Amino acid sequence: MHNLVSQISTADPSVQDPTGISSAIGPYLTPAQQGGVTVLPSAVDPSLLPKLGGMALLDQLALLPGSDISRFVSQNPAKVSQLLANPPSARSTSALWAGLSKSSQRALMRSAPQLVGNLDGVPFDVRDAANRRYLHQSLSRLEASIAAGAGRATLVADRHHLDILKQVQRTLKRAAGDPPRQLITFDPRGEARAAVVVGNLETADYVSYLVPGMFFTVQGQMYDWTAIAQDLNTEQKSWIARLAKTDKSMVGKTTATVSWIGYTTPGALDIGSLDRANEGARLLGNALVGIQTVREGSEPFVTLVTHSYGSTAAMIELAKGGVSVDALAIVGSPGSATQSAAKLSVRNDNVFVGEAAWDPVVNTAFYGSDPGSPSFGAKKMSVAGGVDVITRKPLAAAVGHLGYFDAGTEAMRNLALIGIDESSLVTDGTLADASRTIASAR
Repeated sequence: MHNLVSQISTADPSVQDPTGISSAIGPYLTPAQQGGVTVLPSAVDPSLLPKLGGMALLDQLALLPGSDISRFVSQNPAKVSQLLANPPSARSTSALWAGLSKSSQRALMRSAPQLVGNLDGVPFDVRDAANRRYLHQSLSRLEASIAAGAGRATLVADRHHLDILKQVQRTLKRAAGDPPRQLITFDPRGEARAAVVVGNLETADYVSYLVPGMFFTVQGQMYDWTAIAQDLNTEQKSWIARLAKTDKSMVGKTTATVSWIGYTTPGALDIGSLDRANEGARLLGNALVGIQTVREGSEPFVTLVTHSYGSTAAMIELAKGGVSVDALAIVGSPGSATQSAAKLSVRNDNVFVGEAAWDPVVNTAFYGSDPGSPSFGAKKMSVAGGVDVITRKPLAAAVGHLGYFDAGTEAMRNLALIGIDESSLVTDGTLADASRTIASAR
C-alpha cells in the first residue's frame, strides 16, 4: 500500500497535526499504534475523509475504490475546492502518483478528474485526459440543467458557464497537420481558469508560457490566445528548421507553447490593485514548479512570454526566488514591483522588454518600476519593424497595446527566438542588428 502519510508521531504533544489526520484516525488505532509511529489501516473509512485536508486527503482518496471516490467528490464539493485552492506541492503529488498502481491511478483520474487534471506534479497527458473527461461531464450536466428549465437566475448562470465550456471545447479542436493540444488546467468555477498546450509538454525541448494581462478571460479570449500560441509555435518551428540547416544540434528539436489563462485577470473594478497579480504569481509559480518536477532529468528550456498585467504577475513570482526560468519576455508592461531585472530569477540575464508605438500602457510604471527604462536593466527587444537581416523578408511593426502578437511582426520574430534560446539573434533596433546573422551566432 502506498501512503505518504503513513507515519504520524502522536507520542509528542508538541507535534502539530494541521490536517487533523491523527485525531481522525485515532479511535481506529491500537494502543501501540497510538503511542508512536503508526501505520494507517489499509481499508480507509470514507467517513473520515471530510476531516482531512491537503496531502493527507489526496493520499487517502487514492486508496479508495472509484465508486467511493466519486461519492466523496460529489458530496463534498467544498473540500474539493479547498484542495484545488491550496494543493499539495508538485513534488509530493508526483511522488504520490508514481507510487500508485495503474488501477489506482485510473480510478482516481476517472472518479475525480477535476482534481487530477489540475494537480501540478501529475503527468501532463494524464491531466489532459482528466480535464477532457471533466469538460465532457460538465457540458452534459449543464445542457441537461438548461433543458430541464431551471429558474431564470439559474438559467442565466448556466448559460454563462456553458459558453465558457464551449469556448474551451472549441479551443481544443485543431486543423489537420497542426500540433496536438493538451488541456492541462481546467477549473470552470467562477470566471474559470484554463491552460491549453500547443505541442507536447511531456517531451518538448523548448516550452513557452504565454501569460496574459487585464480583461482576459477564458470565455472571451481562450480561443484567440491559443491561436496566438499556435502562431508562436509555428514561428519557432520555422526558425528551428532554418537553424538546423547549418547547426546539426538543432535537428529534431521540438517546441510547445502554453496558452495560460491560469489566473483571474483584473477587470475595471480591480485594475488598480495588485491582488490579482499576487494570485496570478502564485498560480504561475505552481505551474513552473510542476513542469520542473514532471520533466526532472529532461528539463526543457522554459520561457515566459508575458503581456501587460501578466508581466507584473510574472515578475512578482520571479522576484521571490523560489522558481526560475530560462528567459523572460515582457511586452506592454504597466510596471514591475521589482526595481531591477537583476533581482528576477532568470538565467543568464535573459530578460527582454518590448514597447510598441502608441501603446498607452508602457512607460507608465503604474505598478512600480518601468521595465523598459535603462535603469531596470532588461535587454531591449525591437518591435518597430524593418527587414529581417537573415530572411530578407519585411517585418511589420507592433502598434498599440495588442499588436505584439500579430503574425509577421518583428515582435513575434523576436519572441520566437527568445523561446528557442537564440537570444543572440534578437534585434534591438540598433546598428548592431545588421551583424546578427546565423553565422555570427554560431
